Amino acid sequence: MNDRTIDALYESMKQNKNKNDWMTLDRDELIKFYKNIRTAMFLDFYSENFSKSDIDKYIDKSVLNLKLAFKDNYLEFKDKLKIFYDKLPEIREKLLLDIKAIYDGDPACDSYVEVVTAYPGFLAISAYRIAHEFYLLGLNFPARVLTEYAHTRTGIDINPGATIGKFFFIDHGTGIVIGETTIIGDNVKIYQGVTLGALSLKEGHSLNGVKRHPTIENNVTIYSGASILGGNTVIGENSIIGSNVFIVKSVAKNTIVKNKYTEESKN
Repeated sequence: MNDRTIDALYESMKQNKNKNDWMTLDRDELIKFYKNIRTAMFLDFYSENFSKSDIDKYIDKSVLNLKLAFKDNYLEFKDKLKIFYDKLPEIREKLLLDIKAIYDGDPACDSYVEVVTAYPGFLAISAYRIAHEFYLLGLNFPARVLTEYAHTRTGIDINPGATIGKFFFIDHGTGIVIGETTIIGDNVKIYQGVTLGALSLKEGHSLNGVKRHPTIENNVTIYSGASILGGNTVIGENSIIGSNVFIVKSVAKNTIVKNKYTEESKN
């Protein structure tokens, strides 16, 4: 290789100031943490014979994974991570409701075990609910790594900053995008190819922290290929959004939105 090329790359790297404290994060260990903590929370779905010591074993493994993943940052965030572990029963209860939503909503599903072990939607939701707790604790980059792992496995991209209510159902899921400031209520069902995104972001990173993504109220169904954009866009409760529609304005509650921008009341 040309020495001049190597020298130029080296100098560019030395001058690069766009770095942060998470450069040393071991992503592989963080993914192992996710797998072990998920097993700890749902051991009853993987084995008929389990004990408290079995749960404790997987939790201990997950703690070791975090120590190896965070490296020198671990002691700094140890107290925050304790808060996360204290929330495990609450996270499990939320995910049990998601399992029920998926099972109840899909006639092709034969059991809760099938949801936990085989459904890409549940993998993405479980990674999100764990990552969201990290996000709330200020562990934004590790949170993003967790949801991006689920993204690569499932094609479902949920930003850990999104706020998602109870009984969340993703069916099929491939191509779903849910942005950071999205708010989703309870009993919402979303099919493949749906985008809950932002409008054109000419201001770029200066919009960090600004509500850029839509709000989806309770009991809404969004069918495949729909794009719902903008921080001021609200989809009213009990509405149905049809396939392949493009929405940049709010929709009243109890509304059916069809392709070609036609709307009709459900009442």
